[in-house]
Parts: sequence; structure tokens; C-alpha cells
Amino acid sequence: MQNFIASNWLLLAAVALFIIIFYSWYVSIITKRNAVDEAYSGIDVQLKKRTDLIPNIIAIAKKFLSHEKALLEEVTRLRSDVMKLSSKDESADRFKLEGQLEQAMSGVMIAVENYPDLKSDTAMAEAQRTYADVEAHISAARRNFNSANRVLRNSTQVFPGNIIASMVGVKSVAFFEITEAERATVNASDLLNAK
Repeated sequence: MQNFIASNWLLLAAVALFIIIFYSWYVSIITKRNAVDEAYSGIDVQLKKRTDLIPNIIAIAKKFLSHEKALLEEVTRLRSDVMKLSSKDESADRFKLEGQLEQAMSGVMIAVENYPDLKSDTAMAEAQRTYADVEAHISAARRNFNSANRVLRNSTQVFPGNIIASMVGVKSVAFFEITEAERATVNASDLLNAK
């Protein structure tokens, strides 16, 4: 009888230990997934700041950049397209468009350098500083996202996390990466001559 009670307690202790380990691992994976979601949201917030800033830059630049009309129209079109893709389900398309918008805005900033009146305009100088700050925050948010994503991926690809993640439906998310076009060296003269 004592052996029976001892074996039941041992079995009960083993089951309890398994449940505790499973629950702890589950909580860890969910916490990491939420950190990835939060980091993604951080990117989204910074990209929204950039899209909100662009109309101000374009409005200031339009006074001086009449020869760069096609470039300004391209920035406006890309901004509009980005604003349409705001859900997480469309993140790959959104990030691709954001990259194109970033390149077009680089063209605007380069064009500003060629117009001394515009370059010396106080509002434009402030807009450029603000834009540079927003771009720095976007880069930091992307690094934070990739870091949180790496931690989640590690926990969901190693045993027993891979089993628990598949049981509760947690999937890994792609890292934020730039496109091949964004990796290419920017040719300022191409951006300035694009009409």
C-alpha cells in the first residue's frame, strides 16, 4: 500500500512538474511574441511620423523646387500608397513601399542642397532636422524589432519551445530586411534628373 501511495505521489509530482515547465515555457513564448508585436508597432509609429511630416516638407519645397515637380509628385504618390497599407497583414508590401518612399525623400533632400534659397529657409532647415531625427528613430525601431524577433525565433525553434509554439499557434515572423534596390548605391544625379 505504501509503495502504491509513493508511486502515485511520484507520478503526480512528475505531472505537476511537466505542467509547470510547459506553462513557464508557454508564458515565455507569449511574452516574446508580444515583444515582437510591440516592436512592430514601434516601427509603425515612426513610419506614421514620417508620413505626417512629408506633406510639410513637400509644401515648403514646392515654393522652390518647380524643376523637381516629378520627384515631388512621386513622393506624394508613394506617401498615399503607404497610407493605404497600414495593417500588419500587409507589412511586406508596406515595408517595400516605405523603402521606395525613403529613397524618393532622399532625392528631395538632395535636391534641397542644390537650391541655396531653399537650403537657407528656416522652415526647411527645421523640417530637414526633424526628418533626420524621424529616420534615426525608424532605424532604431527596426533594430528593436529584429532583436525582439530573434529572441522569439530562438525560443520557438528550440525544443521544447518548437512543440509548444506549434501547439498554441505562435509562428515566427520575418526579419525586417531592405530590398535589393535599397541596397544599391544611391546615385544623386539620377534622383535629381528623374522627371
